[in-house]
Amino acid sequence: MKRISLTVAVGLIALASYAQWSNPMDDIPAYHPFPPANVAALKPVLQGKQLTGPYFRYAWQVVVYKEAAKIPAVLYQLPCYCRCDRALGHSSLLSCYQGTHAATCSTCAKEEAFAYEMTQRGWTPKQIREAIERKAYDKIDLEKLGRS
Repeated sequence: MKRISLTVAVGLIALASYAQWSNPMDDIPAYHPFPPANVAALKPVLQGKQLTGPYFRYAWQVVVYKEAAKIPAVLYQLPCYCRCDRALGHSSLLSCYQGTHAATCSTCAKEEAFAYEMTQRGWTPKQIREAIERKAYDKIDLEKLGRS
């Protein structure tokens, strides 16, 4: 019986210490796996006159916020790989657009632009999330977003 207890204890210690060997960047940032129950109840994306001032110097910054306002339920279901869930307590990519964070973060902006484009193509949030996990958004050129 003592031997079994010792084996279980060693196993538990090994399991508990596993976290120190794991790579924290391998995990997926915070997101919601399902759409919000009530989109209207979500804190809104910045809009209108809120898209002016020192955080909005480039056309692409305004473009990504305007797009984000059109797809809040999609952004709610997506992670943000700038890791703002850890640094700022964000719960999804949508959180980045409910304040000025996305205006200063190219990762947030590229992910939104990718999500918007894929939504227009008929992709589901799950499909978009899987592509974001593969860093497919990295190909987005933000400077091109501001040009019409």
